[in-house]
Amino acid sequence: MNAKQLAKKLKRQFKKIASDAVEFRGELTVEISDPCQIAEVCLYAKEELGFDYLVDLCTIDNDDQTPRWTAVYHLYSYSHFKHLRLKTSVSEEKSEFPTVTNVWATANWHEREAFDMMGIQFAGHPDLRRILMWEGYPYYPLRKDFPLAGKPSEMPDVAFTDPIPLEGGPFVTLAGGEDAATREPRVRNPE
Repeated sequence: MNAKQLAKKLKRQFKKIASDAVEFRGELTVEISDPCQIAEVCLYAKEELGFDYLVDLCTIDNDDQTPRWTAVYHLYSYSHFKHLRLKTSVSEEKSEFPTVTNVWATANWHEREAFDMMGIQFAGHPDLRRILMWEGYPYYPLRKDFPLAGKPSEMPDVAFTDPIPLEGGPFVTLAGGEDAATREPRVRNPE
């Protein structure tokens, strides 16, 4: 069975909330309109369609757009040797997705990272705590409203108190520069 056929089966099962599969560069994406049902969709994808591996779970900060948060589930089937991507979104006010740790145990670390870096909650997660930043860190560094220069810390015993992510930062990449050297990340001063 190919990936399009698997995506069509998913669409038939969840016709009210699943979009038609969109193909881009040979990869298929199905949008799930009801984020509260993403765990149910993932369970079906695993048990009925054979997507037995959660390759990655990442989140997107759409900043000032509505909905603000998008969760992207990258699935792989070892029985079909096919990939499928599921996407679902929530508003900034809700900022919560159901956990899929009961579907794939590896979701534990992926969801913790999304919580740690973006501040997104995963309802029902067995151990939702920071995984990269220290406990008590009050910010979410991958949000688009987090400044490139960083923010000062109120915890001098744990980390820097000055907002310096790297000496000489922030480092900015210029899109569409004349050559690779121009596009290379480096310090860009506004003056």
